[in-house]
Amino acid sequence: MSSSQNPNYEVPAEMRDFAEKSVDQARKAFDSFLGAARRTADTVQGSAELARTNTTTLSSRSFEFAEQNVNAAFDLAQKLVRAKDVQEAMQHQAEFVRSQFANIQAQAKEFGGLAQSALQQGAENAKSAVQQGQNEARQAFEQGTAAAKGAAKKPTA
Repeated sequence: MSSSQNPNYEVPAEMRDFAEKSVDQARKAFDSFLGAARRTADTVQGSAELARTNTTTLSSRSFEFAEQNVNAAFDLAQKLVRAKDVQEAMQHQAEFVRSQFANIQAQAKEFGGLAQSALQQGAENAKSAVQQGQNEARQAFEQGTAAAKGAAKKPTA
């Protein structure tokens, strides 16, 4: 075939420059969005780790409280078995009830404080992560928009 049948069309240099700048700007905008997403994912992972740690602490304390209460019950049982009369057994029972009431109040207060602290930390981390993600996404979007507007305003010859 002759060259007259296949016209040789050449893309103007200005159009190639514009296209290249547009691709570069799109890549930068994507990289910015991706960076924001990665930072948000890291923050979420940190929040999940904090939640796991808090859950482990709460679980551990729950077992410790249960162990204390069961040991107190066994101690009472041993005292009851060794009691010389009903009056002594009743005295041990009354002491146990007073002691356990105070222990359970203290345990509930501590457990409530731990749970409240864990929830507060989780809420603060979640709020911070959302705000950070929003700010970074907004900034990346604004940079991408500004770059696209700048590229669109440049005259092509």
